[in-house]
Amino acid sequence: MFNRDEFITEMEWKRFREFSKDFATPNIVVDLRRIKKSYVQLKDSFPYANIYYAVKANPGVPVLKLLDSLGSSFDIASRYELDKVLALGISADRTSYGNTIKKSEDIKYFYEKGVRMFATDSKDDLKNIAKFAPGSRVYVRILVENSVTADWPLSRKFGCHPDMAYDLLVQARDLGLTPYGISFHVGSQQRDIGQWNDAIAKTKYLFASLEEEEGIKLTMINMGGGFPAHYMQATNELSEYASEITRYLRDDFGEDVPMIVLEPGRSLVGDSGILTSEVVLISRKNNTALNRWVYLDAGKFNGLIETLDESIKYPVITDKDGGKEGSVIIAGPTCDSMDIMYEDEKYKLPIELKSGDKVYWLSTGAYTSTYASVAFNGFPPIKTYFMGENGLEEDKIS
Repeated sequence: MFNRDEFITEMEWKRFREFSKDFATPNIVVDLRRIKKSYVQLKDSFPYANIYYAVKANPGVPVLKLLDSLGSSFDIASRYELDKVLALGISADRTSYGNTIKKSEDIKYFYEKGVRMFATDSKDDLKNIAKFAPGSRVYVRILVENSVTADWPLSRKFGCHPDMAYDLLVQARDLGLTPYGISFHVGSQQRDIGQWNDAIAKTKYLFASLEEEEGIKLTMINMGGGFPAHYMQATNELSEYASEITRYLRDDFGEDVPMIVLEPGRSLVGDSGILTSEVVLISRKNNTALNRWVYLDAGKFNGLIETLDESIKYPVITDKDGGKEGSVIIAGPTCDSMDIMYEDEKYKLPIELKSGDKVYWLSTGAYTSTYASVAFNGFPPIKTYFMGENGLEEDKIS
């Protein structure tokens, strides 16, 4: 069993337990103080970078308000996220439309709201931007292979080959848009820092060739996210990521490093959350089965979708830790056979665990509260609470 203190301090744990003691399960508690700490650490690690928080990671209003107060900008994936951000008084010039898959009417909507920075990776999308967001800055997302070393890979669906990126930026100029830069994403929860080196090298090639051959001087590199939260699989510390990535940029660009944009999500909010679930049932499939099945009131459809293919391995603890343990298969409450979180990865839970006991999932602040079904099997969306400096903060726009 891992050491809980590696993920949360004793003081934070006590504060969480007191705060959440009367909440019905399942629920998620997000500690805003941990988000602030993560933001400050990221900003200190990359003082030269512009931070655009990936709203999809956790769009809670208290989270957005906090990051706004700290000076963050925002990476937006839909008009609904945009409306939420603008309703808080955040100006459109602090947002970018980072989704490369978008309807023409949504491009028009963003433009009318004042957004002037758009991502793209295809010819038709670029034409739509030129038509419905004339004169805007565009950056092209390139393909980066990251399927092996990222816990949640993002390859293939997004981005294009560098050769196509070259053509798109030339076309952007010819369509009256401003060719602004290159973006890439090395994969969420990326454990291999060297992936940034490969991506930056491709970016440098495009910068140099476009300026030399087309007279197009790009001014921005969007390095996406990829920095880790703390799960069961070990990662390097953020300071090591920052040191190496800064070295890669200096090696390729020297003293003429372009404007750098980071789009963190998981690394900012992941460690802030604790999902509390309750044991519904414990059973064995036969009288001699070695593994118990532990069924919880939270599963893939209400908060734990990133356990799909056992990709993200959350730290799991109980109130009965410290005694004898046994291997378990952990599953959710729904009538769907895919609602199994861990079967191949043999988690161990206390032998004394029984129905009604609490099971806590640490580092669940990202991609849990909204990355869930609305009412599959009738179960309501998981309730999220935000713990501020002085207790509960409401998730609503005031």
